Amino acid sequence: MSAPLVIAVEPGSPAEVAGIEPGDEILALNGEVPRDIIAYRLLTDEMDLALDISRGGIELQIEVSKALGEPLGAEIQSALFDQVRTCDNHCEFCFIYQLPPGMRESLYLKDDDYRLSFLYGNFTTLTRFTEADFERVVTERISPLHVSIHATDPDIRSMLLRNRRGATSLRWLRALLDHGIEVHGQIVVCPDRNNGQILDDTLAGVLDQFPDLASICVVPLGVSRYNTEDAMRPHSQAEAAEVVNTVGEWQQIFLSTLGHRLVFAADEYYLLADQPFPEPEAYEGFPMHEDGVGMARTFELEFTGRVDSPTGVATGFFAWVDGAPATGYRAPRTTVPNSADGASVSLRPSRSAPVAVLTGTYGSSILRPLIAQLDRDDIRVLEVPNTFFGGNTAVAGLMTGSDIAAVLSGEPTGHRYLLPDVCLSQGRFLDGTTPEDLPRPVEIIPTDGIALRAALEKR
Repeated sequence: MSAPLVIAVEPGSPAEVAGIEPGDEILALNGEVPRDIIAYRLLTDEMDLALDISRGGIELQIEVSKALGEPLGAEIQSALFDQVRTCDNHCEFCFIYQLPPGMRESLYLKDDDYRLSFLYGNFTTLTRFTEADFERVVTERISPLHVSIHATDPDIRSMLLRNRRGATSLRWLRALLDHGIEVHGQIVVCPDRNNGQILDDTLAGVLDQFPDLASICVVPLGVSRYNTEDAMRPHSQAEAAEVVNTVGEWQQIFLSTLGHRLVFAADEYYLLADQPFPEPEAYEGFPMHEDGVGMARTFELEFTGRVDSPTGVATGFFAWVDGAPATGYRAPRTTVPNSADGASVSLRPSRSAPVAVLTGTYGSSILRPLIAQLDRDDIRVLEVPNTFFGGNTAVAGLMTGSDIAAVLSGEPTGHRYLLPDVCLSQGRFLDGTTPEDLPRPVEIIPTDGIALRAALEKR
């Protein structure tokens, strides 16, 4: 178990007034040793604090006086101070199994930790959930959680997870809902495994067993070129259309029986099926925005000025590793040189220079019609094919420096190149390269339509 490490102290905060410094290790708070950032936040909510600190190998105690519930003002490096609850499922469709070799070690960690579900929106199967975990979640109101369902038939779910506990672990989902914990569900659909009639039966099972779920997203499996499971393949257009139709039919059933649509298909399905996205109101507030549901519509609303603030936080597939804020993905990230903070790398070309917006294959399908509405011949969308992962990997969050460099190497100098921050973590791409390694300077901007519109405005 490691001690919470202070990486930043807010000016004027109780932490700074008391003398806490970056680099301090917090050994205990009022005599208690926190095991994660959740416990840390509860302990630091207290009015008077006694902190046992290790500073450069010397232990000392610092007294902090503050108001009840006032933030301490010390930012912690990581979310968990004990070990991450790893995943013991062996799902055929798991993307972690499909990563190329040679990436940094943290990216290969499969977690099934309810705490990361709460903090970062990771999906847990509940196969390693315990009575002690349940008691803590209910007592401390650790909510919302995100649960992978995939199928409600016990045998099919066990087969999909390749874990016999998959047949029984959804009992915890029922218990959590019974105790008022907000839960969002996910169904990863795999062709010839849980699509077609099985998906239909799963949504019927949800209505029967878990109608009080907050929402459910239906997403397609990702297949990289490193996939070793022969049965795992991308959806055909017809299969994608079938999923869209099934979700649409069940939305109407849920709407008539529960009063809301409950289930939503990921944007990828509409792109794969070559069907239009639903209207914004059909997403009912975009509860699964962070999981790729309704991102196209929200980006359109932001870009066209129909909303005043971004709808949600763009996090990427590896939202919780390397550089993620300890208090969760909804928290602001610490500013790191050359990171995704809206700053540019190197010197910018003139604001009046031609602009290219870098994005993945899916992003280009969404951006091109929006850019065309501007009726400007100095702006273009620059699609970055994902050869690093290959397969059907096409989202902007999985763009890598090597693929971006390959595209930029053939582009002219003196143009502005806009890069969404979702593909960076602590200033690095997933392949370990940085924006400074690119052959052209780029401007890193937040991944939302408002930020893009502002970046395109001439000054």
